[in-house]
Amino acid sequence: MQAKKAILTALFLGTATLTASAYADDVGPDQAMKLVQDGKVKPFEELNKAALDQHPNAKIEETELEKEFGGYVYKVELRDQDNVQWDVELNAANGEVIRNERDD
Repeated sequence: MQAKKAILTALFLGTATLTASAYADDVGPDQAMKLVQDGKVKPFEELNKAALDQHPNAKIEETELEKEFGGYVYKVELRDQDNVQWDVELNAANGEVIRNERDD
């Protein structure tokens, strides 16, 4: 019984790990530039502007491009003039804001 339980636990953990990695993968700089050149994602200047439009006068602290659910998401961390940090996620193909939340 213990062996069966251990096997089921290992299978569950392995599946959970594979599932999580199947939904979000970081995109490296070389691949990101190729995606821009191929027109699959908007230029990063445009995506940065779209994020900054949500919080005028904020500063970009970090950006990241990820492949999620078959598409690309551009994640931007911003800090506004009141020192509040914001997480903005954009559809990297069209620049549409997916999420705009205060990071506590």
